[in-house]
Amino acid sequence: MLECTPLSLVAPHFFTTRAIAPGPVHAASVDGWQQIAAEAGVGVGRLCRVAQVHGAAVHYVRRGQPAPSSAALPEADAIVSDDPTVAVSVRVADCVPLLLADRRRGVVAAVHAGWRGTAAHVVRTAVGALGRAFGSGPTDLVAAVGPSIGPCCYQVGPEVRAAFAEAGHAVDDIDRWFSADVGDRLRLDLWRATRDQLQAAGVPPEAIHVARICTATHVDRFFSFRVEGAAAGRLVAVIRAADAPRVADPGGPSTLPPGP
Repeated sequence: MLECTPLSLVAPHFFTTRAIAPGPVHAASVDGWQQIAAEAGVGVGRLCRVAQVHGAAVHYVRRGQPAPSSAALPEADAIVSDDPTVAVSVRVADCVPLLLADRRRGVVAAVHAGWRGTAAHVVRTAVGALGRAFGSGPTDLVAAVGPSIGPCCYQVGPEVRAAFAEAGHAVDDIDRWFSADVGDRLRLDLWRATRDQLQAAGVPPEAIHVARICTATHVDRFFSFRVEGAAAGRLVAVIRAADAPRVADPGGPSTLPPGP
């Protein structure tokens, strides 16, 4: 499992590797999910999961409320929480796993950001949800972007760029995120898009930590849908609200090993 040092000063969290295969999101009894819950310091019934739909909907976990039943998961691609007894999680297999924590309030978010979610502004939506639900200010947030497909390997068609334009993203932003490839194909840099959206939402640049580990390049350590297809397993990003919020330096190096 991988952690980000600056984020670990604020909230317990981790990103899994191929060493854990959690199985279907609804299968609460699968050993992989039980191991993930144990690593997060909660029972499997307190590990919050959602049915991810590649959008920008947010699920809220508040103190005193039960975690969603694995048999009836809410549809969402971001989870925000102030409950230290619940670990919130998202699953990915090339998409961006983003974890956020407020160093003053201890509240957290887990975000699943593929190209559709990124186009739909899920990153900025999650930052805003932390503010609306728990009074979290973006300048107090620390962000960690875990292993995901890099611009080296993420080839897309022109329709993806068009979807970003239709969603209202500025041309200058789109030009930074997309670059020309062979023929009409393009390369999409979700790492940069995520960082840019976090900064646009008010998160300080020094508080944003991107692993820059490409899952498609490192299939020996991570699952990749682009490489493995339908047989690919899922990586899980997990975070839990802090028991006692404290102010921590948002900068500093990350223990996430650098990518190529």
